[in-house]
Amino acid sequence: MKADEFLEWRQRLQLSASTVAAIENIRSMAPSRRVQGRAKNVSGVYPSQKMGQTIQFESHKVELWAIYLMEHDAEVLEFYDQPEPFKIQYKSQTGRQITHYHTPDFFVLKTDGAGWEEWKTEKKLQKLAQKYPSRYQRSETGEWKSPPGEAHAEPMGLSYRVRSEAELNPTLIQNLIFLEDYFKFETNVAAPICAQLLERVQAKPGITLAALLTSVPELRADDVYALIARKQLYTDLDAVPLGSAMAGTALS
Repeated sequence: MKADEFLEWRQRLQLSASTVAAIENIRSMAPSRRVQGRAKNVSGVYPSQKMGQTIQFESHKVELWAIYLMEHDAEVLEFYDQPEPFKIQYKSQTGRQITHYHTPDFFVLKTDGAGWEEWKTEKKLQKLAQKYPSRYQRSETGEWKSPPGEAHAEPMGLSYRVRSEAELNPTLIQNLIFLEDYFKFETNVAAPICAQLLERVQAKPGITLAALLTSVPELRADDVYALIARKQLYTDLDAVPLGSAMAGTALS
């Protein structure tokens, strides 16, 4: 966000001066730590167009997928990896008091609020909930939560969310990855071809890509993917993998 956009955003949300200062600190600082790969994780960086900088991930099947989701979520305005750590307190399974500094995976600014997010696998969260039941809990609605994280966030009018890969639709993520070059680079679609394509789709909403390519001989699949990336053409990215199931891709 530009300075005037950030001002409008924080005023609309009626954030306190201290909360705004904390957010501005996160926005201005470099990540508090460099991520490292482990035996079962692949770490790296993602070049975010939305943020204009690289974003670190410590897991290519959880955190990286979460980055893809945030990158293309219109409700997400900004997101930062490895924000400044803060102190949390909770009890172990034996009742021992534990106090330490915690670095969440991301700090996310959305149209309706802001807060910290911690992403883990379901399997990992289940193990942590057994070991630290006062830190990781599953709510009555099935969502994961962290009371110590929430205790830090809520007085500031912010949120703290524990999220798992169960929230990530593999088909959607695969489609976002497939379309990445079309998001990043401008693909020229000839005006007559574009008009003919859109006319066919409007006349028959739900037409498959295979049928469309057959009905418009000059049309290339690249043209269709470019228009999907530009949001001039709609297909349900949650439903069917674009590249591998071209015949079943419905357009509208």
